[in-house]
Amino acid sequence: MSRLEEFAPAYEFNEVHRIRIRAPRIRIYRSFKEVTAGEITLFRTLTWIRRFGRAGPEGILNAPSHEPLLDVATRTGFLLLAEDPEREIVVGTVVIAPRGVKKPSTPEQFKELVAPGVAKAVMNFQIDDAGDGAWLVSTETRVHATDASARRRFARYWTVIRPGSGFIRRMWLRAIKRRAVQLIAVTQPPLTRKLAPCQLARMTWAICQTLPNGSRTIARRSP
Repeated sequence: MSRLEEFAPAYEFNEVHRIRIRAPRIRIYRSFKEVTAGEITLFRTLTWIRRFGRAGPEGILNAPSHEPLLDVATRTGFLLLAEDPEREIVVGTVVIAPRGVKKPSTPEQFKELVAPGVAKAVMNFQIDDAGDGAWLVSTETRVHATDASARRRFARYWTVIRPGSGFIRRMWLRAIKRRAVQLIAVTQPPLTRKLAPCQLARMTWAICQTLPNGSRTIARRSP
């Protein structure tokens, strides 16, 4: 079961996106934490539009291109709510809060915030076994509004941002996949990655011919 159930068991708005990735689980999880805004197609363009071209403070809508995006998020308004290594990361933020309502600074405070007029958003990245050596990687966003007024306010906002938000989530998953697969390529030994066994044998024989006589003799006698 997802840890989303712990922080958003009830919700009025949500979206879910998935992608299959054939890569070691640990590398996929590592990619959750390392993907940058610059790796997500059109992320900076769409967030620039969303903030109406204003510079504004650093944050998820104005993220540096080369910093891990989750690091930027949790440093500038999102809370790290839960982390199950190699399986799931959950973050959350308060998107609507009346004046005087103190924003939570811990996961427990986030769960306990039920004041009228509040809307809370929770987002996760999760890895599940898809069989045949592949993993199903998903991201889900849930938003819970504590009363009708907050639901109406957020519904207007959701109508405007949902198309762009959904696109960003899909591109975010693709960036995770690219990074996870590239990590495999980088960590494979270069010769075994590019050469067939017969090519390796011919190369080994050619290298032996260039060694001094004694070394060449030893090489030829080796099994």
